[in-house]
Amino acid sequence: MGTVHARSLDPLPMHGPELGLQADDIEAPGIEQDPKQEVLENKNVVVQRVHIDGLGRTKEDLLTYEIAEVFRAKNLIDVMRKSHEARQKLLRLGIFRKVEVVIDTSRGEDALPNGLDVTFEVTELRRMTGSYNTMVGNNEGSMVLGLKLPNVLGRAEKMTFQFSYGTKETSYGLSFFKPQPGHFERNITLNVYKVTGQFPWSSLRETDRGISAELSFPVWKTSQTLKWEGVWRELGCLARTASFAVREESGHSLKSSLSHAMVIDTRNSSILPRRGGLLKIHQELAGYTGGDASFLKEDFEIQLNKTLFWDSVLSASLWGGLLLPIGEKPTSIADRFYLGGPTSIRGFSMYSMGPQSEGDYLGGEAYWAGGVHLYTPLPFRPGRGGFGDLFRTHFFLNAGNLCNLNYGEGPQAHLKKLAECLRWSYGLGIVLRLGNIARLELNYCIPMGVQSGDRICDGVQFGAGIRFL
Repeated sequence: MGTVHARSLDPLPMHGPELGLQADDIEAPGIEQDPKQEVLENKNVVVQRVHIDGLGRTKEDLLTYEIAEVFRAKNLIDVMRKSHEARQKLLRLGIFRKVEVVIDTSRGEDALPNGLDVTFEVTELRRMTGSYNTMVGNNEGSMVLGLKLPNVLGRAEKMTFQFSYGTKETSYGLSFFKPQPGHFERNITLNVYKVTGQFPWSSLRETDRGISAELSFPVWKTSQTLKWEGVWRELGCLARTASFAVREESGHSLKSSLSHAMVIDTRNSSILPRRGGLLKIHQELAGYTGGDASFLKEDFEIQLNKTLFWDSVLSASLWGGLLLPIGEKPTSIADRFYLGGPTSIRGFSMYSMGPQSEGDYLGGEAYWAGGVHLYTPLPFRPGRGGFGDLFRTHFFLNAGNLCNLNYGEGPQAHLKKLAECLRWSYGLGIVLRLGNIARLELNYCIPMGVQSGDRICDGVQFGAGIRFL
């Protein structure tokens, strides 16, 4: 079902060790250069050899790209810095459990007086690893079992099988990941999956069986992703009381789509950022590569964060999206946007605003949502420097609208319709950060601008997820 929120096809594990102060939260202190460091920086050296010990199935040509910069070091401090950067690149490949660096003077007949040998001692991951995790999606929990084959062909390829069982969604999938040697950000991912989800706000059950191919690559300061996806979708009623509009949408359909996503992210943290910004733009075109779903879908997300006095943070977010049908056939309930709930416009029930029929929410073809937050430390700073730093209080103001548009009218009429019947809410609450993976919110909400048919959650509301307005 198309929603304002990203669906949890790829749930993220919540690793216990990450429940602590993040490195991004610590401001780097100014380091004064001592005389010994100046001497080391002025002493010219030559890196004569670089050894990698402990290789088994890994191909050496893959690692040549990652360690090439070490040979360009000119002094000892430079050698240490570039060796550390190379170590981080080797760990980023996801094929080694441990990487240690040893720097020593060169030995042998051709050794230079200022020559150095750098040795990377690596420990490869096992050929097969398993995992069991609990997940936090958008206001739902899941149990995930995974099986991973790292470095399956010797050049940082990865094959993963994942089974997820959640409160509203069950899925399993097989994926193959292949990076370009020397450019880990350029990679190809192939997926085969099946997802069964329940959407009680629409009295709908959806089963997706699909395949997809993704190409990811950086351009300047952006991360770009091109994707083709083919999905066989089966829609059915979740209850006998489902409305006629939902029953009418039931049945089988085939969607084949091309999509593009661009991301610029300068935030220091994706869960509770203190500074930086985020820009996401996504577009999807369905119908031109087959299938019986034809539409153009555009949506975006903007977020700005600014650190203020007394360790407080001001954050502003704006979301928006538009779904344009192509041809005579109307859009599907599975492709439309949904809005409302503890992860978007707080004070409203989950995805329970906008067009509806007999109590079932059908989604909308256009939406916008904005939010302003003031995050502050807990009063009196209990547990400062430790567990207390995982908590923040926040004051929020959310607003937005979700509707269908008459595409025979002009842009001014569209903007007017999106501006009328405005829903908004305000309140305060406590936020708990779960590492850099997810966050929990317990808020007291006061919904305003409630329209006929909207379901509200006046008072205390709990939210859990990885993406919040």
